[in-house]
Amino acid sequence: MNAALTSELQLRVRRDEPMAKHTSWRVGGPADMFFTPRDRLELGSFLRALPADTPVYWVGLGSNLLVRDGGIRGAVICTHGAFTRLDRSAQQRVHCETGVPCTRLARQCGKWQLGQAEFFAGIPGTFGGALAMNAGAYGGETWNFVRSVELIDREGQVHKRDAAQFTIGYRHVVGPVANEWFLAAELEFGPRDASEVSTVRELSERRRQTQPLGEWSCGSVFTNPPGDHAARLIEAAGLKGHRIGGAVVSEKHANFILNEKSATAHDLEALIRHVQHSVQQVHGVALVPEVRIVGEAL
Repeated sequence: MNAALTSELQLRVRRDEPMAKHTSWRVGGPADMFFTPRDRLELGSFLRALPADTPVYWVGLGSNLLVRDGGIRGAVICTHGAFTRLDRSAQQRVHCETGVPCTRLARQCGKWQLGQAEFFAGIPGTFGGALAMNAGAYGGETWNFVRSVELIDREGQVHKRDAAQFTIGYRHVVGPVANEWFLAAELEFGPRDASEVSTVRELSERRRQTQPLGEWSCGSVFTNPPGDHAARLIEAAGLKGHRIGGAVVSEKHANFILNEKSATAHDLEALIRHVQHSVQQVHGVALVPEVRIVGEAL
């Protein structure tokens, strides 16, 4: 650790932190460093103190992340419990920081009578993850509503950039500058239409009926190929219930892979690869994981 980091911050950096404690799959080896900043000032201090060659990883609720059993060499910055500002900046504009759970964003927009934000109730992670991958659910996508973003770089400098500066695709976001990370975004929604029936409560109930909520999973494992659904392809390939070690393809929703309390990251990754290979063999379709796989194998 660079000496520029204050002694107080050094005491708050966790060493060899088990990432299984911070991912919804409940697996993952230790991170060399794990830090949850209290505010942007602390975050800037931490980033400046890191050696330039230290990799930086970000985690919110850990719902779209598979950390291999050997863990992470580098620094993990956790936004869960930090960067939680969510307020209305104008009649139809919302300022949302990256540590805000997407479900909270959906509920609050409903209270503000803002329409089109209900789909965030179907995204299990934080808003930062939704920004980074253009997450979506029920026909909505994050970046359809982004007008500008705030980012921080390795030197702790904060930058504001218009949404038009980013290349946006399906579960894909590329910014104009490397090594900048999202802190917040300005979102714009329309007024809530009285004829809208897709309330947050109804979408949450739909999730409960169709997805294995309460199980150890990462959410959807694969992106949907053009014109089709990954779950349909996986089910049609006869893979529901297929298991490797403690990892199993959900019987309730085939695009979910569950940790039945005993899986290793190796089990989960092996099952991901098996599903890809089987769907390719049966359907001729190459499924693309939307889950991030990071770290080192044992």
